[in-house]
Amino acid sequence: MELRNLPGLLLFSVLILGSTLLSTSEKPVGYEVYEGKEQITTNTPVRITPLRHPEKVDSVLALMTLEEKVGQLNLLSSGFAETGPTLSEEYREMIGEAKLGGVFNAHTVEHTLDLQRIAVEETRLGIPLLFAFDVIHGHRTIFPVPLAEASTWDPDLIKKASRIAAKESAAAGLHWTFTPMLDVSPDPRWGRIVESSGEDPLLNKRFGVARIEGFQGDDLYELDTIMATAKHFAAYGAAEAGRDYNTVDISERTLREIHLPAFKAAVDADVRTFMTAFNEYDGVPATGSDYLFNKILRDDWGFDGFVITDYTAIMEMIPHGYARDEAHAGELALNANVDMDMMSNIFLNELPGLVESGRVSEEQVDMAVSRILDMKFELGLFDDPYRYSDYDREAETIMRQDFLDFALEVAEKSIVLLKNENNLLPLSDSAKNIAIIGPLGDNQYDVMGSWSAAGESSDNVSLLAGLRNAVPEGTNIQFSEGVPLSLDDHSADGIDEAVNLAAESDVVILALGEGRHMSGEAASRTTLNLPGAQQDLLEAVHATGTPVVMVLMAGRPLDINWANENVGAIVNAFYLGTRTGDAIASVLYGNHNPSGKLTFSWPYTVGQIPNVYYQKKTGRPIDPDQRYTSKFIDAPNDPLFPFGYGLSYTSFDYSNLTLSETEISRDGHLTISVDVTNSGDFAGHEIVQLYTRKMVASVTQPVRLLRDFEKIFLEPGETKTVEFTLNASQLTYLDQQLNPVLEPGIVKVFVGPNVSETMENELEIIQ
Repeated sequence: MELRNLPGLLLFSVLILGSTLLSTSEKPVGYEVYEGKEQITTNTPVRITPLRHPEKVDSVLALMTLEEKVGQLNLLSSGFAETGPTLSEEYREMIGEAKLGGVFNAHTVEHTLDLQRIAVEETRLGIPLLFAFDVIHGHRTIFPVPLAEASTWDPDLIKKASRIAAKESAAAGLHWTFTPMLDVSPDPRWGRIVESSGEDPLLNKRFGVARIEGFQGDDLYELDTIMATAKHFAAYGAAEAGRDYNTVDISERTLREIHLPAFKAAVDADVRTFMTAFNEYDGVPATGSDYLFNKILRDDWGFDGFVITDYTAIMEMIPHGYARDEAHAGELALNANVDMDMMSNIFLNELPGLVESGRVSEEQVDMAVSRILDMKFELGLFDDPYRYSDYDREAETIMRQDFLDFALEVAEKSIVLLKNENNLLPLSDSAKNIAIIGPLGDNQYDVMGSWSAAGESSDNVSLLAGLRNAVPEGTNIQFSEGVPLSLDDHSADGIDEAVNLAAESDVVILALGEGRHMSGEAASRTTLNLPGAQQDLLEAVHATGTPVVMVLMAGRPLDINWANENVGAIVNAFYLGTRTGDAIASVLYGNHNPSGKLTFSWPYTVGQIPNVYYQKKTGRPIDPDQRYTSKFIDAPNDPLFPFGYGLSYTSFDYSNLTLSETEISRDGHLTISVDVTNSGDFAGHEIVQLYTRKMVASVTQPVRLLRDFEKIFLEPGETKTVEFTLNASQLTYLDQQLNPVLEPGIVKVFVGPNVSETMENELEIIQ
């Protein structure tokens, strides 16, 4: 029987669940204390999720045994070999026994076609698999890491990059990606800040939606779209001490004001899946949290997709001290409306027994299976399970030239110029002898950054190669690594060679920073120092007197105070992906005027962390003339570089900050305008930023909150008037009972190039 005919046959099945899926268990919600004997934990009511293909889903579900149902809730990982993805014989047998609903880390048409055939042709019902992969910032064409992309402050650009990533990954047989990561990241010690859009809730919301729209397109049935995943729900970025997988202890106010807005926007953008967080919230591991996944996600927000755990997260409720054993963990997760188990096999192994004992209702299992089947229908997999696995489309799509060209554009716009003393940049054609020094100078591997999917090092343009492609004829470029790229290896054997090269050169491009695995998951750090012996190399090269341009590549801000005080120019390049060297060379030679701006506050020292821009005033604000005020005695309160900061080769002047009204009512709005003039010699982009502060409120408010931004392009001497519409609804905040309110009073309005350099005006909220 051909699978494409299966839905039609199943629709006529007499075993339609009908009333089963329309009923709700009335058993009370509860978590019973274990008293040394086996107890039955009461079930939560089944949350009935509206389905997009209810008749088709019901027709399939009616034919399934309980064992086949729990198989749909199981997701396991493909392995890797030098030749590409592989799957163990045990996994292949599990597919043939209908014990897997999907496989992740499975890509390429050859691999996905092979596995799909087993699922379709060797199982009783032939239900197709979902194929997933961490396509975070590109599939084979690698774009800058998300923290770098966010520095463009350009949602349309990010959406298009995600659209390209979707085209490539779908052409490689994939249906699903585990992105965007919507965790607000206030602590750069946390390695996964590299996957975020930074510290600001608004930017995480805007850029997260852009990624969802890019991956999912207008219709998931189209062959160049894949499902996106909003992760990690919730508050994972608030891990204590910035230590990955650590506990989170924040107020519900902080949860709702800082960490949830981007996830609510994801639901509104129709994201199809959510992923659980590793951390606990309010004493409950997220993967078993009735509050997060039932109360907030299902009941309050009406999310109708399905929820996947993070890697082994159900099992991890046991070491958390929340679940007694694997059966209890599976019970807690499923009753929290977590639908698919990644890697622990707990649903597969434990749910049949839990249903038999009455600790989990079969209706709850059915609802979870229904959500997953619904997405398989949405993707068209029941119409044609092999529709994504097309050799010709794969060959025609992967690393198309227009994709590579756009990757260069995004990389150029992601670069943030932090310092440019005496206009050292752009480089002059008169610099005929250029030294590239540092462990990231001729590196094709680390420039991809973490989670670089199917990217291959050989595709990437190193800084050395990019500069050699860009320099004027007759320019001599030489390279010296200087020191190894290592956290632990402080070997200085290569510094003398690097110093000699620097002394003979007109300018040094010093490429320093982190290796790709020094940031990302499980890569938390207690310091932000330059790794290994890089600081020694920096100081030795600087001592030669040759002008130094430091190019920093990392997944987080690093401690560069010494460099900021002594080096002429600093270029923050993050990890830029496939076109790294070309993009940096373009900026260094002025072919692209840098326009990126920070989406985090760059700390002066690790001891300031967290030091986000939206902090609140204390009762004893800093006063240099007073001792007993809120300050450090060995460092400034302010960060080294403020949120929203980034230089250009030109200069921009702000003037005429005007409000169309000085008062705003509860349902009103007003227009804020400002004139921006390019007062320099280069054409360039400027990112105009709007902030507000409620001066007095029933709940204290942050000193600044980003409300909007606009990216504009100006020729030298050109002036543009930028207008923002500010709605009263944007000025609401949570009162003491966590209800949104808009109270009368004065609101200050700030507009400028970053949070610290602003013009200001004020308005009054009236009754």
